[in-house]
Amino acid sequence: MRQPLATALILAVALLFGAAGQARAEEPDFLTFGAGYYDLFDDQAAAEARFEYRFSEKNKLLWFTPFVGLTATSDAATYGYAGIALDIFFGNRWVATPTFAAGLYGNGDGKDLGNAIEFRSGLEVAYRFDDYSRLGLSFTHISNAGIGERNPGVESLVLFYSVPFDSLFGK
Repeated sequence: MRQPLATALILAVALLFGAAGQARAEEPDFLTFGAGYYDLFDDQAAAEARFEYRFSEKNKLLWFTPFVGLTATSDAATYGYAGIALDIFFGNRWVATPTFAAGLYGNGDGKDLGNAIEFRSGLEVAYRFDDYSRLGLSFTHISNAGIGERNPGVESLVLFYSVPFDSLFGK
């Protein structure tokens, strides 16, 4: 799926379900760690590590929660990004989170995505524990949305754990 179409679809679903499944109040800042499979549908597969900081409910932009992150692969590719996410709760435990980000990509020894500026859209599904931490799966697509001569794109499937930032320091 092309990047603009994927992004439009994710935002449409988020807006459609956003009112019915608004994010719960008091969600904390999160530090997210993830590991998974990079370039699912092509021949340059690699391992992926992901680190993100997600801001709390207090920092929302309309319904959206801002985040910043860094992805690195076993092929030395890196992607630093900032974006927005929308938590859609299904009861108190399950959370679906469409995301969108923009950032800078360096291909290292990995796949050349055609431009340094890349966009990421994705969907996460997570289980939320009593302490607000989350364990889930993330599916993302990264591409340059046609602003470069080449736009091969890459998809990732990542298992992640989000821990409330304050709990890391015993608060």
